[in-house]
Amino acid sequence: MPFLPLRSVGIPSETSAVYSEWLAWLSEELDSEQCDRNELCQRILTNIYFPHLSDAQIQNDDTHFLPVALAQMNPENVTLEPEYYQDIDLERYTPRKPLLWLWEMFDRSYLGENVELGIRFRRILAGHIFGRCGANFKAFPHVRLSFGYNLDVGDNVVIHRHVLLDDRGGIEIGDGSSVSDFANVYSHTHDIADGRIVETPKTVIGRGARITYHATILAGVHVADDSMVGAGAILTKSTEPHCVYAGIPAKKVKKKPDQDSSQPAPPTLDALADEI
Repeated sequence: MPFLPLRSVGIPSETSAVYSEWLAWLSEELDSEQCDRNELCQRILTNIYFPHLSDAQIQNDDTHFLPVALAQMNPENVTLEPEYYQDIDLERYTPRKPLLWLWEMFDRSYLGENVELGIRFRRILAGHIFGRCGANFKAFPHVRLSFGYNLDVGDNVVIHRHVLLDDRGGIEIGDGSSVSDFANVYSHTHDIADGRIVETPKTVIGRGARITYHATILAGVHVADDSMVGAGAILTKSTEPHCVYAGIPAKKVKKKPDQDSSQPAPPTLDALADEI
């Protein structure tokens, strides 16, 4: 196979400065002890979705819908599925909810598919949402989280498009791991007879592990260091290091070649690296 690392993509310097200025402002706002996260979320989302809306337009809305739409800009007016879980820690979830809503609504807007802006934006939010977020974290559009505070994420982790990270019981993701598009990682499971009986074992993705396209990782599984879960697989049991698992249910199909015996790839620049 050809060696194809990501290429760097330039944007106009003026645009880069605009992005950096806004993201620096956002980071400063979130670092402030005086920050009202609900109000901050409402301000940002209103500017994204209704930048030119006037009070007169609202008052003259004979459909009575504009007040409903505007209410969605404030996370205090919104309920999210994890809020209905009995095991939620409201002390930890409440300050994170505005940022979870801001993350989701950003992704649904015209800004969400902008890779350069989106990765930098989500990186800032992740630092305030996750229990721990390492350096150089990358999340692509439409990643969905549950509580957020039960995520322990190492350095250089990549989460691709449309991934579900159900951290209800806790998810740990080790350094250098990646989760590919449309994968699901769970940390809770329901009793087969009564769905109200719920177990929440922690799920672990080890260092350098790869969860590939459309794979599902069930609750309590430990994906060992440097192991791989194949496309469309459903992993029901923990893996061995340096091995590849595929199928439904996933089974070990091969062992990776030893790094000493394989030709090492040359180091390459990270086109989307953290600027810090």
